[in-house]
Amino acid sequence: MTTPAPVTRAPRHPVGPRARVDRRSPIRRIVALLIAAATVMLAAAVSGPARAADPTPTPSPEPTLSGTVEAYLSPQDGGVLRPARGLSAWATLRNGTAYSIAASQTVLRIGTRPIADRPALARWLDASTAGAGMTQVGSAAIDAVEPGDTGRTLISVPADDPTIKDLRPGVYPLAATITRAGTARTVTSVVVVPRPDSATRTPVGLVVPITAGPLTAGLLTADQLTALTALDGDLTAQLNAVAGTSAILAIDPAIPAAIRALGTAAPASATQWLERLYMLPNERFALQFGDADVAVQTRHGHKTLLQPTSLQAYMSPADFAAGPIATPEEVPATPDGKTPSPTPPRTAGPNTPEFPTLEALQYLGENTRDAVTWPFSGSADAKDVAALGTMSTDDTAALTLVPSASTAAGAQATVPARGTSGKAQVLVYDSAISDELRTAAAQDDPSVRGAALAAVTAGLDLAARTSTQPLLVAVDRAAVRPGLSAAVETVTRVPGTTAATLTALVAASPHPVTIAAAPSDAPWAAALKDLEAGERTLSSFASILEDSTLLTGPERATILQLIGGGWIRDTAGWRSALTAHREATATTLGAVSIAPTSDRNLAGTVATLGFGIRNDLPWPVNLILVTQPDDLRLEVQTLTTVVAHASSTTAARVPVRARIGNGEVSLDLQLRSPTGVRIGPPQSVGVNVHAEWEAIGLTVLGVAIGGFLALGLVRMVLARRRRRADAADADVATDADADAATDARVIELQEGESGADALRSAESPPLGDDPRRGPDGMST
Repeated sequence: MTTPAPVTRAPRHPVGPRARVDRRSPIRRIVALLIAAATVMLAAAVSGPARAADPTPTPSPEPTLSGTVEAYLSPQDGGVLRPARGLSAWATLRNGTAYSIAASQTVLRIGTRPIADRPALARWLDASTAGAGMTQVGSAAIDAVEPGDTGRTLISVPADDPTIKDLRPGVYPLAATITRAGTARTVTSVVVVPRPDSATRTPVGLVVPITAGPLTAGLLTADQLTALTALDGDLTAQLNAVAGTSAILAIDPAIPAAIRALGTAAPASATQWLERLYMLPNERFALQFGDADVAVQTRHGHKTLLQPTSLQAYMSPADFAAGPIATPEEVPATPDGKTPSPTPPRTAGPNTPEFPTLEALQYLGENTRDAVTWPFSGSADAKDVAALGTMSTDDTAALTLVPSASTAAGAQATVPARGTSGKAQVLVYDSAISDELRTAAAQDDPSVRGAALAAVTAGLDLAARTSTQPLLVAVDRAAVRPGLSAAVETVTRVPGTTAATLTALVAASPHPVTIAAAPSDAPWAAALKDLEAGERTLSSFASILEDSTLLTGPERATILQLIGGGWIRDTAGWRSALTAHREATATTLGAVSIAPTSDRNLAGTVATLGFGIRNDLPWPVNLILVTQPDDLRLEVQTLTTVVAHASSTTAARVPVRARIGNGEVSLDLQLRSPTGVRIGPPQSVGVNVHAEWEAIGLTVLGVAIGGFLALGLVRMVLARRRRRADAADADVATDADADAATDARVIELQEGESGADALRSAESPPLGDDPRRGPDGMST
């Protein structure tokens, strides 16, 4: 969260360009040294090793100098000079220059003639010289003041001093003249001598805003809530300031909404703060969500005020499944026995997340008045008030808070709180006193804050002397308010007044009020126009989500925060926040697109082309990819539904069919939401179509396959023939060898038989001489 610079009271009396700052008394310096030494020793004991690892200390940031020297005169006790208490006042120099301020002498004077009315009071507080006839009642020295430091001295006047002892009830001028090197500067203030207790007291209502300062996001985070609701946190200080008083609380509903939206993950300090807020009996009303500017809305055509649409994006199911949530029905009954309106009965199962409704998230408590609006001070004119006056609820009339400076009476006039502007019901708060309250609340130095508190007391005292009608003041908006408690306490202790509640103020008799023209709000109007234009674009874009409120809900909440009251006095920070939001919106709108792709080749009649869809959002998105060719050669599926996964790139597949002829075709790609909204920039992809290559390829493939088969067959036949021939040759050779062998055997046998026959012929008798044969030669 960016916190703007504190609002400081405008310097009433510059004290020259030369300077020397705050040299404290010896005792204070010794105490400061002891504290510093103890701090260093404690730091060394806790984190000694870490310190040793980093021998170079980090230098302290130099204070930002304002370039001027501011002087203040701050009576104690809110400027009330009570009997037997004496008078004590701080004279203070705050050196915002780069030069030292030499030691100076301060003389305190008081006038013995009371200030007659509020215009005279305003003139005196703006004076730079002491009035004639003022009596010196004390003096003291201020040590030299160094650049960026503060010098102060307390001047005390005893109660028996004859000058203050004989003062009658009234408001008296007070002046301190600070002299150094022959140059004198005078700063003024006042003291109030209260009237004796009387039966007649003027009712005074006090409005205190409960806000968290400027935000650039729709809701506070857990870390921010932890800091704000800590014991020393700003939200804690605000409740401390109003506790035990009748202050009317103007609460930003975004604060309880942020706590409840965290469910069981909410910091313990935040839930305790919320319970404490409920227990306070103070009457209250809701500011616009984020304390948004209402006048800029009505002035530029809004018949109703902008409201948050959904806070579901800020809630996690895991934080609402463990048990019951904090809803209005769980708020303790108020002292009068009433209980808040119940929420609808629960129907979910025991483990099903039970999310609070938008109304339950913003619930402020039983003692809340509806239909109350509080435009920024001075921002609403008569038309704005009239428009706001029509925004009543079913049973509550609309009520608008306006500053007296916006009325014909003017800032310094005492205007009764209850009024009417035409048909609109209004509550008028005192501008001059409220401005002083804001100044006091923004100061953390009591020696400075007391000047504004004395002006508050004097203004209310003079107003109460002239009016018995209820009055209203407000601690107007400021980013930081360290002095809020002192400001609230001062209003409650003003003599002659009593606290007035919101109910009492509304019940008072109204009087006619004329609302004056308001200054131009051109920068705020331009900002709202730009923010709403971005919201419309984002709402159309969000149609890609199943639940579009995941985007539109935070956007509306952020817009309300960006036109919130926390930015009133931080123009530079506000412009930077608007620029950052504009850039964030552009980033979101560019989170879904067609991923870059190269040209494709289509070698066939039917195919599927894939295109990447980039989704940087943390949720899945529903898209339609529109594909259109620029040539009849290619027929494509025009609409392709795509569910792009969260934080990834998803492929979208588009069926295509080639028609007649070859050539280059350009495909125009465009994403659209289911409602027809263009998503991301269009893209063109070239496709080289070769539709006849499929037939040619098949023919060539067929011929090749046939050729390979024929070649294989021929090779097989030849191989078989070769094997047969080889086998035949082998058989012939074998037969020849066998015949040769046979012939050789025959010859051999023949030759053997011839020798044997010759041998037998020589050894055997002739056949006819054989006695065993017959005459025919046959054996017998």
